[in-house]
Order: sequence, then structure tokens, then C-alpha cells
Amino acid sequence: MFIKKLLLLAFIGSTALLHAENIDLNDLKGDWHLRVMDGYDVRKVRAILDFHPDKMRIEGFDACNRISGKLVKIKENTYKSTLMATRMACRGQSFTFVSMRLHETIAEGFSIKEENRYGIDGITIKSTKHDLFFKRMGE
Repeated sequence: MFIKKLLLLAFIGSTALLHAENIDLNDLKGDWHLRVMDGYDVRKVRAILDFHPDKMRIEGFDACNRISGKLVKIKENTYKSTLMATRMACRGQSFTFVSMRLHETIAEGFSIKEENRYGIDGITIKSTKHDLFFKRMGE
């Protein structure tokens, strides 16, 4: 019985990985609002990512500054970017918290997966250190 459960878990895990690898970057075109970062509700800081897959660029607002950068594909469904940002002061600790972690996530490389979390359809951007959940704006 234990072996059957283990095999079932392995199958489910591999299916989830296949789903994550098959995401089409073109489906992400548009603005995405950061809702949850590393388990914290961060909607009020209004961080936004705007994907431009046709140009392999990412733009947006990191809670403190406008950001932009070229998306570099590291491997299937894994990307990174060196973001350029304006240099405005952050309005408080929660804004700084989000800004720093967003830059770390994008710089170190991240995978993207479509999923439903908290009853909301969106995308999860995950690096080795951070887990960010975004909802498409206007939906």
C-alpha cells in the first residue's frame, strides 16, 4: 500500500512539473498585480509586472520605482533579468520589503506557473528564495 501511494505522489508531482514547463510566455502578456509575497499579503504596495513576450522584456513598478529589463531564458520555463530602476525613495518598510525581494527574485532566476491560489486565478513566480503570486490586472 505504501509503495502505491508513493508512486501516485511521484506521478502527481511529475504532472505538476510538466504543467509548469508548458506555460506559454505569450499568455502572460499584460499587467500583473503582486498579491502575495512569501506568504504575506502585499496588495497595498501596488507592485506590478508587465510582460512583453514579443520583445522578451519585463517592465513595471516594484513598489518604489519603475523597473524594466530584458528577459533571458535560462532553460525551459526559467527566466531572469537584470532590472533597471528609477531611484525614488520608498514610502515605508512594506514597500522596501517588496521592492528588495522582487529584485532578488527576478535577478536570481525564476520559474512561472499558472495556478489558482486563495480562490484567484493567477501566476506564481518562484525563485529559490521567494514565492510571488500575481493576479492579472483588469480581471
